Amino acid sequence: MALAVDVVKRSGKRPTESFDADKLLRSILSACLSVRSPEGEAEDTAKNVTQAVVVWVDRKPAVTSHDIRRLASVHLQRFQPEAAYIYEHHKSII
Repeated sequence: MALAVDVVKRSGKRPTESFDADKLLRSILSACLSVRSPEGEAEDTAKNVTQAVVVWVDRKPAVTSHDIRRLASVHLQRFQPEAAYIYEHHKSII
């Protein structure tokens, strides 16, 4: 589900893209599964976190990818602290 919100990429060198809730959901789901969360629990967590971010993003004309990652991490922390760490630090871990 793409909203009419532009996402400004990290360095600003790549062009903006429309916010895609499905892309966010898949990345959160991946983080949950990477810490061995049961599949059903991981799906529920990803849906809840994505919905919280969608509500926040929907009120903005543009956001940064960093803001999305930070906000998603905050919400994910409540459900899956280990997955939140993986999600927030994925670039430095891999």
